[in-house]
Amino acid sequence: MISAVDALFLGSALVVLGWGLERYRRRFIKTDLLISLVIAGGLAAFVTVPNLFYFAGDILNIEQRFVVASLIGNLVLVTLLLYFIGYVRSLKSDVTELNRSLSVDQGPRADGGAEEIFVVIPAYNEGKTIKSVIESLPETVCGYEIHPLVVSDGSADDTADQARYNGATVVEHHVNQGQGGALKTGFEIALDNDAAIVVTMDADGQHPADELHRLVSPIVEDEADYVMGSRYLGVDRSGNGTVRETGIQFFTRMINLLTKSEITDCTNGYRAIRGSRLEELTLTEERFSAPELIIEARKNGLRIREIPVTIEERDGGETKKPQLGYALGLSRTIFATWIR
Repeated sequence: MISAVDALFLGSALVVLGWGLERYRRRFIKTDLLISLVIAGGLAAFVTVPNLFYFAGDILNIEQRFVVASLIGNLVLVTLLLYFIGYVRSLKSDVTELNRSLSVDQGPRADGGAEEIFVVIPAYNEGKTIKSVIESLPETVCGYEIHPLVVSDGSADDTADQARYNGATVVEHHVNQGQGGALKTGFEIALDNDAAIVVTMDADGQHPADELHRLVSPIVEDEADYVMGSRYLGVDRSGNGTVRETGIQFFTRMINLLTKSEITDCTNGYRAIRGSRLEELTLTEERFSAPELIIEARKNGLRIREIPVTIEERDGGETKKPQLGYALGLSRTIFATWIR
């Protein structure tokens, strides 16, 4: 005669096993079946092989069989939790790659014409400003044709419609991926079109287009492969608060310490990169892309130069960067990129 507790354990084992078999019959995923077998086996063993738990208890110096079972159950639960976290991340990565692939397919294809500078502009709900940014771009810079490329990153407003102006290429992410994800889509399209130079600038009007020639000149003259704009060498009219300014300077010093660099503005999104060197950079960050780009450029031996630029006040809308989350994201990105 088994006790009510033992009956509960055996019943639970049968339920879990039945769930696993049904899942396998429907989807034929071996992991689901294996998980159910492990859990069901553990529950059944609690009743049918109690000495196994007493033996484990002796090793752990625990007398109560229930305590041993609870400990093992918690370990299994943690293992499952880690498995599902990894599974969700893998699934998210697959969706992101599919999203990017669909967006890249919207882009143009190289026609073998004149050398071009692709200006990649990630935009998220910037319908009020994006058209004026496109309008401000010149047709040529330093003898290179300018090709505006706007990546509307899951925008819920009319960003994409407003960006389709004056020959600009517009591709859309159906799901928001963050600035880093939008840049990666733009970079892939630019490389597919054999861009000589790739420039990145914000969609909110803070980066003056009349400074483009100064940004790309060091690359055109073969003096640099990666040119960064710096508000601290130039003019900053953005109106950043003290907390944000302190954070930028802190993370800039951190990057300089870790990479033996001498930059002054690690979060500036106004930059130019030689197209032939861009594909050497390993870019995985979906949101906090600025430090990843700098560290990857440094690790791959790109000649980096920083030039003075002007950062204007936003033409409209509000910043999308929360202070605390942005600081944590930058910290994670800096260390992860540096150590990999």
